[in-house]
Amino acid sequence: MFSNACKNAIRAVLYLAIHSGDDCKLTTIDLANALDVSHHFLAKTLQQLTKNGLISSARGPNGGFYLSEENRNLNLLSIIALIDGAGSINECVLGLPKCSSDNPCPFHTHVSKFREGLDHFLLANSIGEAAKRVRDEDLRF
Repeated sequence: MFSNACKNAIRAVLYLAIHSGDDCKLTTIDLANALDVSHHFLAKTLQQLTKNGLISSARGPNGGFYLSEENRNLNLLSIIALIDGAGSINECVLGLPKCSSDNPCPFHTHVSKFREGLDHFLLANSIGEAAKRVRDEDLRF
């Protein structure tokens, strides 16, 4: 449902939420190693997230990426909207360009309730709340 870039962005943001803060910043290499993703690919994603205010960064010898309290309060949907586009959750699961309520594909009615629930969940849950669940359940990145 989400692109690999979006999945990696979500994972990076959640990792930062758990392992960083104003006093502890992580480099692109730290994150890439922890998430087992390409350093170059992740660097572009982190730039995009920083430019749009979803994560924070600092330059200098103690610089790197981190999540401020303001970043932690953003909802999860903001990451998906930035990376995959605001309407990506509503795209046809079969990739049909003209799928809609008026012209549904065979899966449309079954998937629409799932989409509504997912959209509500992503909008209602903050990055900080999701990171807490990941940490509490000891999920691996």
